Amino acid sequence: MTAPVCTSASVAAAPARQTPAYPSFASYVRARQPVLLRTARSLTANPSDAEDLLQTALAKTYVAWERIEDQRALDGYVRRALLNTRTSQWRKRRVDEFACEELPEPEAVPGDDDPAERQALHDAMWRAVLKLPARQRAMVVLRYYEDLSEAQTAEVLGVSVGTVKSAVSRALGKLREDPELVLAR
Repeated sequence: MTAPVCTSASVAAAPARQTPAYPSFASYVRARQPVLLRTARSLTANPSDAEDLLQTALAKTYVAWERIEDQRALDGYVRRALLNTRTSQWRKRRVDEFACEELPEPEAVPGDDDPAERQALHDAMWRAVLKLPARQRAMVVLRYYEDLSEAQTAEVLGVSVGTVKSAVSRALGKLREDPELVLAR
């Protein structure tokens, strides 16, 4: 067996070792993980969420590892990543639903329980609509009784959407001031 004469040839002939892309990142995580996990736990209520938060922050740090020039600022960088990640999670949080034994009853609306009062209100509303000019009445009926969109109402009547908006707005203003409907409020 002969010894290699050229050292660069022996390095090239040696099998390539599997080394992590950032060996200093791995050593940093091993050394600082307990401290960083305490910081993550202070930001969340659940220890499992804290571990997930730390993993996400460390993944962000790994991506930016080459750009971090001052190695003394690593803890600050990771803490900032923890805080930013937690803030993003907080903003996206879901609304928790809680089961209860009894469903809360909706507030009673005056006149809602009496069919005669409902019919009287319906009749008063229809009389007020009939007082509107024909064009406004047509737009209100299509928008609110037939439940068409503004665009659909405009298409049916052959006018622009802006015309529908302004005419319906004026019609609703007249209905708000109708003396028969004031008593219903």
